[in-house]
Amino acid sequence: MTDAAELRRRTRELLAAHPPAGTDRTDFLRARFDAGLAWVHYPQGLGGLGAPRALQAVVDAELAAEGAPDNDPRRIGIGLGMAAPTILQYGTEEQQRRLLRPLWTGEEVWCQLFSEPGAGSDLAALGTRAVRDGEDWVVNGQKVWTSSAHLARWAILIARTDPDVPKHRGITYFVCDMTDPGVEVRPLRQITGEAEFNEVFLTDVRIPDSRRLGEVGDGWRVAQTTLNNERVAIGGTPVPREGGMIGKLAATWRERPELRTHDLHQRLLGLWVEAEVARLTGVRLRQQLAAGQPGPEGAGMKLNFARLNQEISGLEVELLGEEGLLYDDWTMRRPELVDFTGRDAGYRYLRSKGNSIEGGTSEVLLNIVAERVLGLPAEPRTDKDVAWKDLAR
Repeated sequence: MTDAAELRRRTRELLAAHPPAGTDRTDFLRARFDAGLAWVHYPQGLGGLGAPRALQAVVDAELAAEGAPDNDPRRIGIGLGMAAPTILQYGTEEQQRRLLRPLWTGEEVWCQLFSEPGAGSDLAALGTRAVRDGEDWVVNGQKVWTSSAHLARWAILIARTDPDVPKHRGITYFVCDMTDPGVEVRPLRQITGEAEFNEVFLTDVRIPDSRRLGEVGDGWRVAQTTLNNERVAIGGTPVPREGGMIGKLAATWRERPELRTHDLHQRLLGLWVEAEVARLTGVRLRQQLAAGQPGPEGAGMKLNFARLNQEISGLEVELLGEEGLLYDDWTMRRPELVDFTGRDAGYRYLRSKGNSIEGGTSEVLLNIVAERVLGLPAEPRTDKDVAWKDLAR
């Protein structure tokens, strides 16, 4: 079994063969993947060594100490946090070997084609259709709130393949090539002025059956793997103490004593404690992940992440007074990533409003926590046994 000493040895061999200062960034990342040091808990040949997930920190620390490049994880978060675990669990060997390496190195960006204008909170009601035509599926429909679609080469896609069965049972999961004919990406301008989200129109897009993940009609089960990992990726990202948005607020408090009041101080202390509790809970959750796949507990992390971001950014704007009303740039930009800490307080306040929608609305996540974590009775549902085609829309 691979242990910490073995991982340090392998990491030093990688650094000796590919010195970061003299190696092209992409070449170094490819070599790291091939050495099994990308995500050590993945199988050999797929960027890992079959080692415990917790030992990834050993590799990361060794590489950071030598100034080795990383794969810019914020830019490719959908691929790393959502697509990769799903491909690993449900993909064929051919799919895994073709897709995982450029996904991890960042050479190919991924997006998620799940939500639709009429199927967001009730995702299983989606209406995008995929019809079998020989060895292909012909897909027609519209997706919305698609982060990074303007940058993506690949998308994880769920579509309805059988309208004659109840909504959860007639869905199939695909990998869609965003460069294929019939894929149209349009920007959605947000309250921040930017357009990191998109709407995507699919018109007679042909997807080979070889790009299907899981069995036909079993897409909802496959999608649960994606969604559970998504919530952990959003709400459980590792941060240092006083990292993230609470760090920006605390720094402003220390640097601007003239802004302080007793009331604001008490509220800041409360939010600082809550942020630290959330950080430590995230550490515990990631330790649990070392033993298996994420479950519904990730919904609670993502819920708290959204609430805290909104309360912290609101207090920061209030602390700054008139300065907090300033906003630096209303230009309709197409950013590669969300930068919560590198912008001003006005941006953080506006952008955090989306945290309670993306990755599952807070209302839906509250239901998940209530039913699947706390074991409370499920809400009455009258459509579970009704064929999708007969649902009111």
